[in-house]
Amino acid sequence: MLTIKKHFNLFLIIFLCSLFFTGCSNKGSEATIIVAAAADLKYAFTEIGQKFTEKYNIPVQFNFGSTGQLAQQIANGAPADIFSAADVASVERLAAQGVIDKQSISQYARGRIVLLSGKAAATPLNTLQDLLREDIKKIAIANPEHAPYGLAAKEALHSAGLWDQLQDKIVYGQNIRDTMTLVESGNAEAGIIALSIVQAGELPYTLIDDKLHKPIIQAMGIVQNSKNKTAAQKFAKFVQSQEGRAILKKYGFILPGEENEQQ
Repeated sequence: MLTIKKHFNLFLIIFLCSLFFTGCSNKGSEATIIVAAAADLKYAFTEIGQKFTEKYNIPVQFNFGSTGQLAQQIANGAPADIFSAADVASVERLAAQGVIDKQSISQYARGRIVLLSGKAAATPLNTLQDLLREDIKKIAIANPEHAPYGLAAKEALHSAGLWDQLQDKIVYGQNIRDTMTLVESGNAEAGIIALSIVQAGELPYTLIDDKLHKPIIQAMGIVQNSKNKTAAQKFAKFVQSQEGRAILKKYGFILPGEENEQQ
């Protein structure tokens, strides 16, 4: 009996200790926040997320995609704590529907588009007029129906008087990252892509005059039914902190207050 009692007491002590140390190891850690983010943010937000987690011990899970598709998913109840769009209108529409907290909306960056030359192009493209060359068979842009960067690409081609001439060459990506893949894979000789993601590749590119399209102003907001609002607010503030802004700038974004700065 004594042996059994001793074993039981030992087991109880070990069990209680395990609970104590588990509690200690989780102390200060909060639930994972889910950030639905436009595909142009892939590299910048991945880096921001790592820095944020290091600082606050709050894990971040990203869902990257086209702004329009992400907005639809969130409206239909897909899990998300923050929506970081590549435009302002998509966030404001969700706020009007009561899906996004209107008071949480903030503009965090302005994007730029570039003309990307694929390996299949005979020589690098320097101007939009070069898209008329015979060696350029396919031009990739994100679908303008639900991707703000695709809409900006279409506007730039219209402003340059090239849209009608190039329509037969246009192929659409589901989002801006998918569009870049079309060029990288050789399925398109050229593309109009977000500056924020081409810098991670090795293909040559040139900036497109931003006077040819409406400004690509990007906004974010906290989902109304988020169960992690405090953590979500911390992430939104971190994006616009000195550290977050430095990372966004590194990937070619123009920041609020620096609108006149050219990349």
